[in-house]
Amino acid sequence: MEKFKFRTEGRIGYLTMNRPDKYNSFDLQMVDEFETFLREKMYDESVGVIILDGGDAKGFCAGLDVETYAPAIMAMKPVDAYNAQARMSRLFLAMRRIPQPIISCIHGSAAGIGFSLAMASDIRILAENARFSAAYINIGLGGADMSSSYFLPRIIGSGRANEYLLTGNWMTAQDAKELGFASRVVQKEKMLETAEEIAKVMMTKNPLGIRMTKEAINANLDAASLEACLQMEDRNQMMIAYTYRMTP
Repeated sequence: MEKFKFRTEGRIGYLTMNRPDKYNSFDLQMVDEFETFLREKMYDESVGVIILDGGDAKGFCAGLDVETYAPAIMAMKPVDAYNAQARMSRLFLAMRRIPQPIISCIHGSAAGIGFSLAMASDIRILAENARFSAAYINIGLGGADMSSSYFLPRIIGSGRANEYLLTGNWMTAQDAKELGFASRVVQKEKMLETAEEIAKVMMTKNPLGIRMTKEAINANLDAASLEACLQMEDRNQMMIAYTYRMTP
C-alpha cells in the first residue's frame, strides 16, 4: 500500500500521508516515497503548489516509527546509521529546494518529524486542535534534529524556540498563532478549503515569480547582509521582467 497519496486539480497538487493506523509515523517506505516525490517535483512545472495533509490519521504525524524503523537504525553499523539519519534529514532541505510552495494542513499532534514537516513548509494552516513537539529530547536524544534547530529559531525567534527544543514541551495552536508559527488557525473541516483558497491566489500569479519568490525567501534566511538580500531581489525582478517581456 502506498503511504503517500498524490492527486492534482489543475496545477495544485494534493499530497496526503496515508498511514493512519500508525499516526503517519515514518518508516523506511515513507522515507522512500517522500524522497522520490520530492525528487520528481524538483523540475515538474505542471504542479505549481503542493498542499500537504495528514489524511484520516488522528494526528498529522507522530514522527519516526519507534516500533520498527527506529530500532532498525539503532541496530545498524555506525556508518549506516549515520547515512540513514542524513537521508531523513535531507528531506527537509528538499522541501525547501523544490520550486513549489508547500502549504501544510496540520491537525492533532505533529511531533518529531511531523513538527519538522510543518517547519519546512512555506505556509502552515492549523486546525484548532493542532499541537507540536520537538519530541527528540523526550526519548533520550538531543532536541536539535531533523532541521528543528535551523527552522524554529528563524520562524518564532530563539527565545521560545530554545524553550521548545530543550524541553520537548507542546506548542498549542494558540501558542503557534501568537508566535507567528501559524499562517491561519481554522476549524479542522476548513483546513483544506483555506489552503486551496491561498493556492488558487498563487495560481493567478506569474509561475516564475512564485518560484523565484520562494527561492529568494529561503536564500535570504541565510543572507549575511541587507545588501545581499537586495541583490537577490534585484536579480529576480529583472530576470522575471525580461522573461515576461520576451514571452509571445
